[in-house]
Amino acid sequence: MDNIHIPFIPDLDNLDTGEIISRLESDGERHTVESLNWAAEYPYHPLTTFTLAHSEKNLYIDFFVRCNYLRAVNYANNTNVGDDSCVQIYLQPESAAGKYWNFEFNCIGTVNAASRSKHGHSAPLSDDEIASIARYASCGTRPFEEIEGLFTWNLLAVIPLRLIDIEYCGKPVSLRGNIYKCASATSQPHFLSWAPVRTAKPDFDQPDFFAPIILD
Repeated sequence: MDNIHIPFIPDLDNLDTGEIISRLESDGERHTVESLNWAAEYPYHPLTTFTLAHSEKNLYIDFFVRCNYLRAVNYANNTNVGDDSCVQIYLQPESAAGKYWNFEFNCIGTVNAASRSKHGHSAPLSDDEIASIARYASCGTRPFEEIEGLFTWNLLAVIPLRLIDIEYCGKPVSLRGNIYKCASATSQPHFLSWAPVRTAKPDFDQPDFFAPIILD
C-alpha cells in the first residue's frame, strides 16, 4: 500500500462526465481496494479500483467494481447503503483536529455521509449538502433487489472540498483516510479496505488506521 497523492487537474470542473472519466483515466491517481482484513469469515474479494484527482474546489473519485451480486435497495439520503453494493471514502484533513468525514455510496449513487469525531459524535450531512455531491452511476438511479450474475459498474463522485473544511490555495494539503468496498446484506457479504484495518470484526469507522492522502 502506497500513500495517495491526488493530482491537481484545474479544468476538471469544466468537463462533461465522459471527459472527466477519460481525464481521470489518463491523469488521475489509481489504487486498488484489496485489504481482506477479515478473510476467515468474509473471504469474497470483488475487484475494486478507484481513481482520484482534484480541482480547486472539488475532489473527484471514480470507483470501478467487478462483482457477482448486485444490490441497491436504499434510495434515500443517509440510509444504510453499506448493506448494498457499496463503496466508501473516509477523509480526515490534518487541520481538522480529529474531525473526519465519511462518504458512502451504493451503486445507484445513494449517499450516507456525516462528519465524525474520534469520541463517537456523528452529525449527518444535510440534504442540501448531499445534493452538492455530484454522482454519476453506471447502474442508473432506480433501486432494485439483489440480482446474481457477473457485473461491472462504476460510480463517479464529485465531493466539494468545502464539505470537509478544505480550501485549496495551490499548495499541498495533508489528510488521512481510507477507502472501502462492502456489501453486508448481499449473498456474498464482504468488507475490503485500501489501508489495512486491524480490528477483530469489520469496522470501517477506525481513524487510527487511516493512511496518508495528499492533495498535490
